[in-house]
Amino acid sequence: MRYEPPANFEPEVVIRWKKDKHAAHHGGAWKIAYADFVTAMMAFFLLLWIIGATNEDQRKGIADYFTPTVIQMKNSGGSNGVMGGRSLETEPGAAPNAATRGKRPTPTSGGGGGGPLDAAVTSQDKATAPGNARKADEERFNKVERVANARLAGDPTLKGLKGQIRFVRTRDGLRIDIVERADFSMFASGTCVFTTEAEALVHAVARALRDTPNALTVRGHTDAVAYSKGDSNNWMLSTIRADATRRSLTRAGVDASRFRRIEGVADTDPFNPKDRMDPRNRRISVTLLYRAAEMPAA
Repeated sequence: MRYEPPANFEPEVVIRWKKDKHAAHHGGAWKIAYADFVTAMMAFFLLLWIIGATNEDQRKGIADYFTPTVIQMKNSGGSNGVMGGRSLETEPGAAPNAATRGKRPTPTSGGGGGGPLDAAVTSQDKATAPGNARKADEERFNKVERVANARLAGDPTLKGLKGQIRFVRTRDGLRIDIVERADFSMFASGTCVFTTEAEALVHAVARALRDTPNALTVRGHTDAVAYSKGDSNNWMLSTIRADATRRSLTRAGVDASRFRRIEGVADTDPFNPKDRMDPRNRRISVTLLYRAAEMPAA
C-alpha cells in the first residue's frame, strides 16, 4: 500500500554545518614560535663562526670583555652588600665595610690572644699585603693585554695596525707602546694632532684600561730628525704629544685622576738605538703602574 502525505504537509529540513579544521592553522602563534627558532639558529651559527674565526687568546679576550673587572672573588668571612661589599675598583680581599655582628671581642692584656679579633686583623693584613697586591696587578695586566688584542683583532679598520701595539713588562708595571712605522704616522708632521687611525688605536687601548684602578704615566718619544719651529723642538714636541695622548685616553673613558706623570723625552730613549732616524723611534708609551708601589711604607 502506497503512503500518500497530506496535502498541507511540509518537510522539515535540517542543515548541519561542518567545521573547517584547516582554519585553525591560520593563527599567529606558530609564526612567533618560528621566529624564535630562526633567531636561536642565527645566534648558534654566529657562535660557531666566532669560534672558528678566532684563536685561543682572542677568545679569552672576548670572554674577559664580558666578565666583571674583579677576576677572583675571595671569602672574607663577611659581607654587607652585593659582591661581598666590594666595588669593581676595590682590591680583592676582605669587604671594606664589613660589619661585626653580635658581641665584640674584648682585647685582654698579657699573653694568650689569638681570638676572633686577632684573626680578623690578620686576614685583612694578608689581603692588603704587597705580595697579594702585586699578584692582583699581574692578573689585571694579563686581562688588559688580552682585551686590547681582542679589540684590535675584532675591528676591521685596526687589524693592519695590530703590530703597532707592543706590551712590555717593566719594573714599574705594564708598558704599552704605540709605535709608528714608515707608512703609519700617529700625528701630522710637527704637530700633536692625531691621525684618524691613531686616534682609533688609542681609544682601543683606552677601553682595555678604563676599568682598571691602577695609576698611569704617559711618555712621548721622537726620532733624531732635527725639528725646530719657533720656540718648539723635539723636547717640546714629545711632551705635547704625550699630553695629547692623555686627553685622548680621557675622552675614551679613562678617569683623569689616574694620571701620575706626563713627560716627553725627545730622542733620548730610542726604540732602535742603532738607527736613531728609524720611524719606530717615534712612539707613545702608556704605563699601567703596579698598585703595590703606591702603598705607603709600613
